[in-house]
Amino acid sequence: MADGFLKLSGAFDEANEADWLEAVSKALKGGGIERLQRTTDDGLTIQPLYRENDFASATDPRGVPGEAPYLRGASAEPDAFLPWDIRQSFGHPDPDVTNSEILRDLERGVSSVELAIDCTGKEGVAIYDADTLSTALAGVRADIATIAVDHRGLGSGTSIAGLLALWGEQHGDAEKLRFAFNIDPIGLLTRKGEIEGGIDAAFVRTAELSRLLCLRYPKSTTLRTDARPVHEAGGSEAQELGVLIAHAVDTMRRLDAAGFDINAFPSQTVFTLAASGNYGLEIAKLRAARRLWARVQDAMDLEIEPMTLQSVSSARMLTRYDPWVNMLRNTAACFAGAVGGADIVTVRAFNEALGVPEELGRRTARNTQVIAMEESGLGRIADPAGGAWFEETLADDLAEAAWAVFQAIEAEGGLVQSLIDGKLQARIAETRDARFAAIAKRKRPLTGVSEFPLLDAEEAPVAEIKFESSATSVSAEGLHSFLKDLPDKSGPATKAAPLEPIRLARDFETLRDRADAHADRTGKRPQIFIATLGPLAEHNARVDFARNLFASGGVEGVDANKLPETSEVLADAFKASGCRIAVICGADKRYEDEAEAAAKALKDAGAQRVYLAGKFEAPGIDNNIFMGCDAVDMLQLAQAELGVAK
Repeated sequence: MADGFLKLSGAFDEANEADWLEAVSKALKGGGIERLQRTTDDGLTIQPLYRENDFASATDPRGVPGEAPYLRGASAEPDAFLPWDIRQSFGHPDPDVTNSEILRDLERGVSSVELAIDCTGKEGVAIYDADTLSTALAGVRADIATIAVDHRGLGSGTSIAGLLALWGEQHGDAEKLRFAFNIDPIGLLTRKGEIEGGIDAAFVRTAELSRLLCLRYPKSTTLRTDARPVHEAGGSEAQELGVLIAHAVDTMRRLDAAGFDINAFPSQTVFTLAASGNYGLEIAKLRAARRLWARVQDAMDLEIEPMTLQSVSSARMLTRYDPWVNMLRNTAACFAGAVGGADIVTVRAFNEALGVPEELGRRTARNTQVIAMEESGLGRIADPAGGAWFEETLADDLAEAAWAVFQAIEAEGGLVQSLIDGKLQARIAETRDARFAAIAKRKRPLTGVSEFPLLDAEEAPVAEIKFESSATSVSAEGLHSFLKDLPDKSGPATKAAPLEPIRLARDFETLRDRADAHADRTGKRPQIFIATLGPLAEHNARVDFARNLFASGGVEGVDANKLPETSEVLADAFKASGCRIAVICGADKRYEDEAEAAAKALKDAGAQRVYLAGKFEAPGIDNNIFMGCDAVDMLQLAQAELGVAK
């Protein structure tokens, strides 16, 4: 039977690496393979081709999936029914609406629930007492679907954990219920910049509460180690991983000082990372996390246990303009989580950057995972990236770079002290600023925003919010007696500059916002005249380049009614367009003969600023646009000339 299979490679000549290198050199016109190399934010080199001998540990298979040190995942045989936990986040401020969303999504493929809780209702569900929590979770079976909490608002994580524990007492057999209480004092300091009563008192309460919850809810986890704030603030992959490990070590150190048995820490903790659309890098990052955690457990003489790893699609990569492209970004992040071996995967709604997601946003987030699991079968193989030399090598490189980040934080006194002193924030800010500079120069394209923008893209729907919460804190009334009996010693608040979240499209979206506001005021988009030189074949590529660049700032390109053949015709066409600025587009050879005259004719016709697509310089040309120029700066100049208000 096998002899009858079609050999797809049979029609091609056999090739070897030397043939490939020769073809590469020819395509690069004599350039070396190093021209195809890329560098990550951490300075790691991505090679265009990986061989077995590139993987330093090729002779060390790192064990097998499901066996210590669990570098290749916690299981050798993925669950055929549920290879990973499809965890959906819910954040509508109205608990009643949230409840209907939870029940609908659980019926349609979601396997666990994460409540984004903010008692004020500004950043999540307005849950502040037992009644509002019961409303949000009415009809939910915690013995079937895990209920997790993501505390975003005011108050302490222990208060929310107490509310959930109280709800559990009233809704089933505690030993069968599955909760992820996600208590995380350091995460709260990282996001909010303040721990009331001080970090030491917070950990004393956390240690005691975690111990009690472990006994009462044996199938639950109590703690979270969350490095997403580093990612969402613009940090690099190694910074995110380094902080993840520093977060875990500092937490264990402080829990140990508070009397908590740190041998229970691995089984009680959910490790959480963000996932961008660069799935090759994100798969390696998830695999590197397991390497790092195994190294920490070995160094601390702990029994090696697998980490429970949650992958959450990145918020910083989502865009407000042309948000439909976010579906592709989320799909790539979902792929990375599944193939990278995450135990829990959360995909954000594609329209989250616009407001509170409604049914379409949640449905696409949910179905992205369902399709990846059921139709694409991504969970049918244990450690699908294992043995891929690119992923293995990059995971090792990332782990080493992250370990250096971790060591630097430890040398500063641990994660909390580094945050208090502002040293970690400063390093992340450097990475963030370099990232924004690369985006401004379009070296890192954002599809639908900095590249291929659609000025008239269809708007995505969001939920209409009519609910307002009057709560400012979590009520302690009616909570467990053991929560009331927790140590209440406190001191001065622990404060640090919070890691402020960013979105990569920030600068371009600011320009688009200004341009749209200008269009609303004047009834007309800001425009630029496309001044072409020579026939279509000569100028077409640069016209497309210029049109897209200016459209990324909300400036619409306007063409001449007919192909201008002389400078005089070009000037007349510019006057007829009603534009105030122009961009010259043509071939380099033609620029030498005609660009200066064209620029003079445009200026004489009233052009306030003349751009040229390319690097040719001549009198009358104010600015050049080209691959690698600062597009944000060029667009700010254009908007200023057009009277677009900041």
